[in-house]
Amino acid sequence: MTRAQKILGVFLLWSFCTTQSTWAEENQEKSNIKTLTGSITLAQVLPVVLLQNPKLQAYSYEIRAREAQAIQAGLAKNPQLNIQVQNVGGSGRFKSLDQSETTIQMSQLLELGNKRDLRQNSAKLSKELADWDYAVERLDVLTGVTQSYIQMLKAQQKISLTAEGVHLAQQFLNTVSERVKAGKVAAIETVKANVALANMQIEEQQAKLEHLKATRKLSAFWGESTPQFETAEGDLSSLPEQKLPQQLVLANNPRLSKWTTALAHRKAELEVETSKAIPNLTLSGGYRRLEESNDNALVFGLTVPLQWFDRNQGAITKARHRLSKAEEEKRAEALRMETALYQAHSEVSFAHAKVISIKTKVLPGARKAMNAIGEGYRFGKFALLDVLDSQKTFYQIQNQYLDALADYHNTVADVERLTGMDPSARSKFLNDGEGEIQP
Repeated sequence: MTRAQKILGVFLLWSFCTTQSTWAEENQEKSNIKTLTGSITLAQVLPVVLLQNPKLQAYSYEIRAREAQAIQAGLAKNPQLNIQVQNVGGSGRFKSLDQSETTIQMSQLLELGNKRDLRQNSAKLSKELADWDYAVERLDVLTGVTQSYIQMLKAQQKISLTAEGVHLAQQFLNTVSERVKAGKVAAIETVKANVALANMQIEEQQAKLEHLKATRKLSAFWGESTPQFETAEGDLSSLPEQKLPQQLVLANNPRLSKWTTALAHRKAELEVETSKAIPNLTLSGGYRRLEESNDNALVFGLTVPLQWFDRNQGAITKARHRLSKAEEEKRAEALRMETALYQAHSEVSFAHAKVISIKTKVLPGARKAMNAIGEGYRFGKFALLDVLDSQKTFYQIQNQYLDALADYHNTVADVERLTGMDPSARSKFLNDGEGEIQP
């Protein structure tokens, strides 16, 4: 085997090992991805979302980039090496190197005005801002997955409602058919009952489609385009015994808390721009060889830029205006969030009252009326349209109740987001409920 063949063999072996190592690392990363299967709870979903949500992962890379930026900002300027050869390549006695002068010189830029520390401080605050941005996105994502989970529970319960509605419509069709056979009502009533059954079956198919959409939307929060889980555990009809407190504060919301860091960052940027008005010094020193006299000499230099025209005035003014802008943006954000919190709290109170009213007054009355009219139809006391109308009304009220429950939990999630509350408490509450929507 020739030397070239040996080198080629070693290179191919190294390439194969590197490829296998990369493949193993990729498989290791894939094996660390959590897949939710079977029956899931919100308490199981939240930590998986924090680890695998694509948006949060993107923010984590930005944080690392800001950390690297802070490191770079704290580095000193590199020295420069300058080699210069003069009096060569000319004519006459300057044709050779005998008359040449060779200078080897090192120069170093000295930043005055504490520029490097100020620059590094600004970069560190920029990294802290990225941390706050992650905290804001984290809270938004957790709220989003909570509301998506609520939508999932609603879709599941909607399927149960429509299935019960189909069963009820089928039972009523059987009753109508018996009365038609007995000659008590016209045959056209069978057609009307069949239409009511077909409409309810369409509602059932629509509910299944909404369930599929809710399933995919939920699984997308932890990075899965094809859901692997089957059902979501939880009960929307569970309501807390205690209402939200009247006095809610925004202090824990990272969207508002980050403005302290944002203002500090703007001030740091202003300090950086102000420091640039102070000129830097460049010190140089080196060695010079004079071939003509066979002498050596040292060379020293000092360079100072004359800040006659450009004293960084524009950048300083720009930084001042951006600081003022940040202060106004903080005020606007605080006002916006206070308004949003007031509206959300009002919506929670209304949604809670609506749920209680439908549950205790409207729904029982509609159920009682539907049962009474259905029973009366058997004895000829009510017309077919009365029965169909009572069934439709009861079904609509059931849907209103389900919508009201979902609206209540969604508005509570909004309040929790605005006040910076941890959604894990709500996850425990949703999964511990024992209530149900009665058909």
